[in-house]
Amino acid sequence: MEQISVIDTHQHLWDLDLFQLPWLELPGISSLRRSFLMSDYLEATQNCGIAQTVYMEVNVHPDLQRQEARHVLELCSQAENPMSGAVIGGMPGESGFGQYLEEFAENPFLKGVRTVLHDPDRPQGMCLKLQFKENIKLLGEMGLSFDLCMRPGEIKDAVELVDACPSTRFIVDHCGNMSVQPHEQDSRPEWEQGMRLLAEREQVMCKISGIVVTATPGVWQPIDLKENIDFCLDTFGEDRVFFGGDWPVCTLSATYDSWFNALKWIVRERSSTFQQKLFHDNAQAFYGLNSL
Repeated sequence: MEQISVIDTHQHLWDLDLFQLPWLELPGISSLRRSFLMSDYLEATQNCGIAQTVYMEVNVHPDLQRQEARHVLELCSQAENPMSGAVIGGMPGESGFGQYLEEFAENPFLKGVRTVLHDPDRPQGMCLKLQFKENIKLLGEMGLSFDLCMRPGEIKDAVELVDACPSTRFIVDHCGNMSVQPHEQDSRPEWEQGMRLLAEREQVMCKISGIVVTATPGVWQPIDLKENIDFCLDTFGEDRVFFGGDWPVCTLSATYDSWFNALKWIVRERSSTFQQKLFHDNAQAFYGLNSL
């Protein structure tokens, strides 16, 4: 594959001097309990040809979402880093969501909103409440997207949400969060059916990201990721997929380099056009990013 200027559509950063991330107290992720700054990201990705990034909210304490949004949108305005857009956190299930967005509505770097739907305190069906749907419709009216980050067995809930909000664009994060572990396949039929249904909705993209976190640290091989990734690529097609690094969360199982190179290996036999769209063109078009 010729060198492609890569757009990373799922870049996390967090400064624990500024923000509280309650989920960092979950077991098994002690390596993430430190700050991860832009300088760390640039070092981790120095061999990957990253030209631009889209920041992805990091599920800060709800009281700090506005502060997080201000912080990252300011970073986007600085020329010395590759951050070209941001997906901020928000609570669409709350009546004050629209008012919250007003401060940022005119900011050209704001691209969308995400609220993680798989947290233990967020039950199935949360995204189907009337208030939630109305606020996701509002995103469409504002030209903003919504990221779907949810349990793989609940993907069909996303189909109902998408159908209720036909003017809003959506992104399925992390290949729909389907594990690659052989012993964690109970949700696979629901995941496959839900992903196929979402792919029938033209306003839905699939982000090829996050999946390496479900692999076994230290022993996984690119082939372990191939079945799930190929399913997503084939189901959504070359015009509706794009790459996301999911750094630093990916480091629970892999370095950025090893994850990035694994994906390049998986798509090595696909056309150069397909690869160009996956790693750059689709993201640039979807998020309206100016070329650097």
